[in-house]
Amino acid sequence: QMQLVESGGGLVQPGGSLRLSCAASGFTLEYYAIGWFRQAPGKEREGVSCISPSGGSTNFVDSVEGRFTISRDNAKNTVYLQMNSLKPEDSGVYYCAVPKEYNSCSGYADDFASWGQGTQVTVSS
Repeated sequence: QMQLVESGGGLVQPGGSLRLSCAASGFTLEYYAIGWFRQAPGKEREGVSCISPSGGSTNFVDSVEGRFTISRDNAKNTVYLQMNSLKPEDSGVYYCAVPKEYNSCSGYADDFASWGQGTQVTVSS
């Protein structure tokens, strides 16, 4: 059974950093693209970043470009989201997900089939 577990969230001051992890089990991660999404209260789920199966291709929503990086360690079945220079507007629940087209990145939540339970990120002074 395909399972994703996010971790690494927490409370951080503006300008701080966090590294989120997405641990996969029940399938071989190296064949799959992985997307990161976030959802703030009262807002729709937003695509943040996505990484191709090999890690050779990544993309980011404009609001995090230059501050966030995405990487993967297929040997550890884990994808990471490094978040630097965090802003209050980065707050929300962060989810990782597997796309329906297993090796294709997308910024749209409807294109993803399997989701983790999410990890809370709060950026506040």
